[in-house]
Amino acid sequence: MTLCETPSGAPLAENCIPVLETDRLVLRAPRLEDVAAVAELANNRKIAEMTANLPFPYKRSDAHAFVETLAAVPDAATFALFLKGEGALTFAGMVSFGRRPPEPAPEIGYWIGEPFWGRGIATEAVRAVIDYAFSETDLQLLIGSARVVNPASRRVLEKCGFQWSGVGLTRVKALGASVPVDRFQLDRRIWASLRAWGSTALPRHSAAH
Repeated sequence: MTLCETPSGAPLAENCIPVLETDRLVLRAPRLEDVAAVAELANNRKIAEMTANLPFPYKRSDAHAFVETLAAVPDAATFALFLKGEGALTFAGMVSFGRRPPEPAPEIGYWIGEPFWGRGIATEAVRAVIDYAFSETDLQLLIGSARVVNPASRRVLEKCGFQWSGVGLTRVKALGASVPVDRFQLDRRIWASLRAWGSTALPRHSAAH
């Protein structure tokens, strides 16, 4: 079993996803109470056109359906990320990994709300989820992709240790078309080497916020 599962192999709901904590962020499973905040940030054409699965416009009903169906997705983990503040947490985006046939390995995906761009939040969140995937599941490989017109997303993957593996096409729901992407991959051995050479700690597990 690679993620939190029942004895029959079926994925559990929200409580199987841990709460992760980094210096600036708390990452946990999305909840219905997050729907309004998710819809507000995700309803942005600039974000939707750089991701595979976000529609545009993005409605509150889309966010509700997204949260409600997460537990039914096998071999996947989705984290809502929150920026720490003065006694409060502010929703800032999403990071997830999961298998999309016919891809050979789970793909990591992420989006950050526009008000939080340019602050290194995506890199910090993606590193935390990569560390979780390789330290607490038996995954051997993660893949990722970035639109060729999105150098910021490419830099996130590169800073997290992903290596360029080629080019391809990915269908973008918001555009209703396939677009060229750069493809990347990170295997467990490379991650382990980077962890050994690096100075940052693994993300902390904390009580649910």
